[in-house]
Amino acid sequence: MYDLSDYNIDIPKKMIAQKPLTDRTLSKLMVLDRSTGNVKTGRFTDIVKFFKPGDVLVVNETQVIPARLFGKCERNGKKIEILVLNETEENLWEIMLKPGKSIRGGDKIVLNDGAECLIQSGNSNGNRFAVFECNDDCFYSYLDKHGKVPLPPYIDRNDVDDDKKRYQTVYAKVPGAVAAPTAGLHFTDDLLNDIRNAGVHVTGLTLHVGAGTFAPVRTKNIKDHKMHSEYYEINEQSADIINTARANGGKIFAVGTTTVRTLETVSDEKGFVKAGKGRTDIFIYPGYRFRSTDHLITNFHLPQSTLILLVSAFSSTDMIKSAYSRAVDENFRFYSYGDAMLII
Repeated sequence: MYDLSDYNIDIPKKMIAQKPLTDRTLSKLMVLDRSTGNVKTGRFTDIVKFFKPGDVLVVNETQVIPARLFGKCERNGKKIEILVLNETEENLWEIMLKPGKSIRGGDKIVLNDGAECLIQSGNSNGNRFAVFECNDDCFYSYLDKHGKVPLPPYIDRNDVDDDKKRYQTVYAKVPGAVAAPTAGLHFTDDLLNDIRNAGVHVTGLTLHVGAGTFAPVRTKNIKDHKMHSEYYEINEQSADIINTARANGGKIFAVGTTTVRTLETVSDEKGFVKAGKGRTDIFIYPGYRFRSTDHLITNFHLPQSTLILLVSAFSSTDMIKSAYSRAVDENFRFYSYGDAMLII
């Protein structure tokens, strides 16, 4: 189960969703029962009936920033695309450059509206560090005006105005992600209210999804893969809601692999969740024993990715392969703007 080739699933290119549906809740839902292997399909709004009073729905409240910028290198005149990843210290940002080979430390990339990106150095990941100078009060304000939505590489088109809203969950409120926690894209305010009215607690945490979420696993043995780290935070209120529910027999529904990784990072061996913040590089693959996640709401993921390894760990490799095969047969839409799966 540690051989990467075991997680290669053939997904026809035509099934990779290139744009969102007109209504978030029109997505299909596949329900996989881990205890029996049974699979059912329906609409995402069917998810309400799988909750019981006292359960908890945990969502990732990270907000995607418009992290793509375009400029020109002052030294050689080359056009450069910048993906802003995270602020490592005050006004020092980790970035990715495309193309990057022609850029060296000390270069200046000229951006729109008189802004500049000053390249400082590189790191062991192949990324760069840079300082941004602009006329806005803060760099986030500049990004809001001039940045583009960082759509994933398998969406083969330029971003449009609608992506600013649709590549974002309705509950996003903490800026910092460069990729959406896509399982949450199916929820609307009305659907969340329906879930609350069913006696379910809805609570949040934050994990800022990084570009590494799209990084392929390149090692033959999956255990040799080095996981990227991401910033997380969970407050006392959310931790108390989760712990109280577990103590009273309630089940924890995690929305997305990012929520799972955060919950498992802050849980002890008995599943008790502790409030806190930091960076996590937890790598979950088959053989992992889950401590605080009872049910998982997720999308359909890239083959041979850390995401498909996590969902395989939550159910089984064979179950996931079978479920994905059925999803192909039933014309499910795959990846970020695609359809959803509930694993119970």
